[in-house]
Amino acid sequence: MLGNRVLFPFLGLASCVIIIYITYGDFGYHPVEQNMMSFVGRNETKFMLDGKPFFVNGWNSYWLMDHAVEKSTRQKVRDIFYLASKMGLTVCRTWAFNDGTYNALQVSLGNFDEQVFQGLDYVIMEARKHGIRLLLSLVNNLEAYGGKPQYVQWAWEEGLSLNSSEDSFFFDPAIRSYFKDYLKAILTRENHLTGIEYRDDPTIFAWELMNEPRCVTDPSGDTLQEWIEEMSAYVKSIDKNHLVTIGVEGFYGPKSPPEKRNVNPSEYYGNVGTDFISNSNASGIDFASVHVYPDQWLEVSELDNQLRYIFKWVNSHIEDGEKILKKPVLLTEFGLSCNSKDFHNTQRDKLYKTIFDIVYKSAQENGAGAGALVWQLMVKGMDTYVDDYGFIPRKRSSLFKLLKEQSCRMAVLHHGEDWARKTLKGECRNN
Repeated sequence: MLGNRVLFPFLGLASCVIIIYITYGDFGYHPVEQNMMSFVGRNETKFMLDGKPFFVNGWNSYWLMDHAVEKSTRQKVRDIFYLASKMGLTVCRTWAFNDGTYNALQVSLGNFDEQVFQGLDYVIMEARKHGIRLLLSLVNNLEAYGGKPQYVQWAWEEGLSLNSSEDSFFFDPAIRSYFKDYLKAILTRENHLTGIEYRDDPTIFAWELMNEPRCVTDPSGDTLQEWIEEMSAYVKSIDKNHLVTIGVEGFYGPKSPPEKRNVNPSEYYGNVGTDFISNSNASGIDFASVHVYPDQWLEVSELDNQLRYIFKWVNSHIEDGEKILKKPVLLTEFGLSCNSKDFHNTQRDKLYKTIFDIVYKSAQENGAGAGALVWQLMVKGMDTYVDDYGFIPRKRSSLFKLLKEQSCRMAVLHHGEDWARKTLKGECRNN
């Protein structure tokens, strides 16, 4: 027991079937039966939905499960989905993990907190009500919310591992086995609000194996590559419906050609144990992920230099998706810190527009650029969760407008001009 919460291994609770709602951007709720929501699939470099290419314009809000645990804070989950639907956003990336910290989903190896699991159930149900799909990340490379350091600590304390290196998460057999137990628990969880197992729920856009994996103790990338291949295959053995991605930032490793390694922000990033091309080319990986943080990566601080780098970085990865991987490329995180030198909100506007234009151009030309997810959106009253990159869209009208305009452009590519004229009623005109 933890307070009045029951801890248990790998159980779900059955419940009733509900009526759900979908939205088209800013145009109200439309009740439909659950089975009308389709799974997103892939055809080479395109995401596919109902036989048409599907383009992503979305965002990150890592905090959803945490705020859904207590009923007193669930309103913020509803608020962010409502706000996102007003901007026409289609996919939200969020954490489906919390290992051993406050409001932990996994309290100890193989033991789960039912109240927190019910919070994740709620997030999924609420997303579906608003016509939004979820990219669910399954563990953190970093210490925040437990991550791989927590797995290593648990295994060390219980005498299951003889290696205290954080990177033993990737190669220790016992830890790999426990992570597979975690994957199975998530994939086969039966949502207590809908009665649908996660692996059967099209509200989930895709699974992300890890947030920003790095294995610095093996710069060759072999250790991480083996882990990616094993874990993606394991997910696919349980879940035949959903797409899978890795969560890598996009750095080119030693196995990439020199011209690609030269695209890295510096030589350091070519030796963090990842390799974008090899990693993303694994058979169990359906699409490639890329992050974009030039203000973190580059020594130069001038925005114009950062924008020039973004153009090179993003287009290099889109080119990889088209010519080598034959898979979609999704920018799963991007942003600009408010602590950047001489920061002004107009700089963020300019950076966002640069990325949106690159993605839209690729999508318009049938390229591999499949969409982008801004880091990160918040709602009022979340000061303790705001980082240097987060913002409240209603307080930044220019960013609200940019996000909505991108949604309109991508929606027209998916649905066609006739649909836009009939459904959007002028919302996207002149965008």
